[in-house]
Amino acid sequence: MSEQKSDVALADKFTEDFKNLKNEISKVIIGQEKVVELLLTSIFCQGHSLLVGVPGLAKTLLIQTIASALDLSFKRIQFTPDLMPSDILGAETIDKDRNFKFIQGPIFANIILADEINRTPPKTQAALLEAMQEYSVTVAGQHFKLEKPFFVLATQNPIEQEGTYPLPEAQLDRFLFNIALDYPSFEAEVDIVKNTTTDEEKVVEHVLGAKEVIEYQHLVRKVPVADNVIQYAVELVHKTRLNGQHTPEITREFIEWGAGPRASQSLVMAAKCNALINGKYSPDIEDVRAIAKPILRHRIVRNFKAEAEGITINKLIEELL
Repeated sequence: MSEQKSDVALADKFTEDFKNLKNEISKVIIGQEKVVELLLTSIFCQGHSLLVGVPGLAKTLLIQTIASALDLSFKRIQFTPDLMPSDILGAETIDKDRNFKFIQGPIFANIILADEINRTPPKTQAALLEAMQEYSVTVAGQHFKLEKPFFVLATQNPIEQEGTYPLPEAQLDRFLFNIALDYPSFEAEVDIVKNTTTDEEKVVEHVLGAKEVIEYQHLVRKVPVADNVIQYAVELVHKTRLNGQHTPEITREFIEWGAGPRASQSLVMAAKCNALINGKYSPDIEDVRAIAKPILRHRIVRNFKAEAEGITINKLIEELL
C-alpha cells in the first residue's frame, strides 16, 4: 500500500516536472510545443525519435536545449556518404607502448543527434542498431555498455532525395516516434526573429538529472493499463494489416504492409506517459489516439494506388482511428 502511495506521489511530481521542463525549453524554443512534448515523451518511454523537417527549423538547437534542461551529455553526428561505422562507435588504436587502446566515438553520450541519417550508406546506419536496441556497442570483439539514459534523435530532410539512402524498415521500426516538424506559425516566427537577433543569451536551467530521468522511465513502465485500452491499441495495429482479424476495406485498398507488434507495444508505452503528463494515473483510449500518428506513420507502407491517388499516411491513420 505504501509503495502505491509513493508511486502516486511520484506521478504527481512527474506531471509537475514535465510542465517545468516544457517551460524551461520554451525560453529558447518558441512554438513547436507538440514536438517538444513528443521528444520528452520518447525519452521517458526509453524510446528514440526520427524528426522529419526541412533545414533551418532549429532541430539541433532543440535537442541541445532538451539535453541542457535534463543535464545530460549531448553529441551531434553529421551523417555524410563517407562516414564509417568507426566514426560513430570509436576504434582501437595503438599507444606509444604498443598496447591496444579503445578510443570512444560520439555514440558514448546520453543524447545523440544523428543529423541527416539518410545521407550515409546502410552499413553506417546499421552501426546505430545495436546501440538503439541493446544500449551497447561491440568493437573488435569487445562489448561496451552505454551509459543510461540513452536516446537517439535522427533527422531527415524530406525535400532532397538525391544522394540519400532510405532507412531500412528494421531500423525505422526501432524509432518510437516519427515526428513531423513543420514551419512555425506567423506569430511564432515573429517571436523567433525578435529573440534571435539580439545580443541577449537565454540560459536554460537544469530541471532534472540522469538519476531522475531513469526513475521516471521506471515509473512510466509501472503505470497500470486496463485490458480494454490494450485491446484497442492492438486492434488499431491489426487494422493496418492485410490479413488481420479487423482489417477494414481502406487497408486492403491502400496499404501494402502494416505495422508489427512493436507498434502495439509503443502505443501502450506512449499512452502511459501521455496519461501521466495530463495528470492521470492510468491511460484511456484517448491517450492511445493522441499518440497514434507519430507511432504508426513510419510503420505503414502505402501501395502504388495510394501514392498515385495522393492518399497520405496521415490520412490513412485518421481513417483507421
